[in-house]
Amino acid sequence: MINPKDIFSIPSDNSFNALALEVFRFQFDHNNTYRSFCDLLYKHPSDVRTIHDIPFLPVEFFKTHNVLSSSNTTQTTFTSSGTTGSVPSKHHVTDLNIYKHSFTQGFQHFYGNIEDYVILALLPSYLERDSSSLVYMVNTMIQTSKYSESGFYLDNLDDLKDQLITLNRSDRKVLLIGVSFALLDLVGSHQFKLKNTIIMETGGMKGRRKELVREELHQLLKKGFGVNHIHSEYGMTELLSQAYSKGDGLFKCPPWMKVLTRDTEDALSIQHSTKAGGINVIDLANINSCSFIATQDLGKVLENNTFEIIGRFDSSDIRGCNLMVI
Repeated sequence: MINPKDIFSIPSDNSFNALALEVFRFQFDHNNTYRSFCDLLYKHPSDVRTIHDIPFLPVEFFKTHNVLSSSNTTQTTFTSSGTTGSVPSKHHVTDLNIYKHSFTQGFQHFYGNIEDYVILALLPSYLERDSSSLVYMVNTMIQTSKYSESGFYLDNLDDLKDQLITLNRSDRKVLLIGVSFALLDLVGSHQFKLKNTIIMETGGMKGRRKELVREELHQLLKKGFGVNHIHSEYGMTELLSQAYSKGDGLFKCPPWMKVLTRDTEDALSIQHSTKAGGINVIDLANINSCSFIATQDLGKVLENNTFEIIGRFDSSDIRGCNLMVI
């Protein structure tokens, strides 16, 4: 059995690679869904010598299968929002402490202690439904903050405006994390000149607004909030870790998470260049589910281990990133 403490104390790339191979062998033996997928590909642990040999499970499997590597009781099930009429993903989590440790340590890795921030959350589309992993994460961050001003905002944009202006007169560090359309709604009715607030978007218009390319979205938000940079969070229901961008569109992973790209024409082939491809994620914190996920996102991995997201596969639910047809 792999000790979660080992996951969050990885000292080097070589250590990451060795632990990833160990996690692969563990999940091959204990995750029936993942084992069946590997069997269909004729991939056995004896065939897997590097992380580039590891099969990545299409994220769509979370819509149709129980993706579990643990026989322990499920503590909670996170579900994706999806679009109207679509089947949501279900991520069964058997150890919430691992998730808490992952997002707490991940945030601290890039931004410092959560308790030192006033956490303001503008996530209306997520608050309007149950079982959002993002709401769970942010709610825990709000509870961890030592400031009573921390909290969620739904439709009360005027209250949020007043709070931002008041906090702007203080020396407190402020994080406003919000879904893209809600942040645009806020700056559509109020203009700011914030000096001590990090604006972090989590992506997604959720059918509320026209989709924008990242540069256009960030330009509108920078102007509206009066800041020089818009930060971004990259995560999903099926993962237990997040990557962050501090404003240049380039995301960085915590030490227990890594992003690779696969060839758009050969979904089983991992690329070794900066060419655009399908995003594959290794999330070692996802030890009790599946740590090797082929997402529907398109992106590039750059030489300094950063990555950027440039879009999504067209008709991704149907195509399944070219893997579901196997």
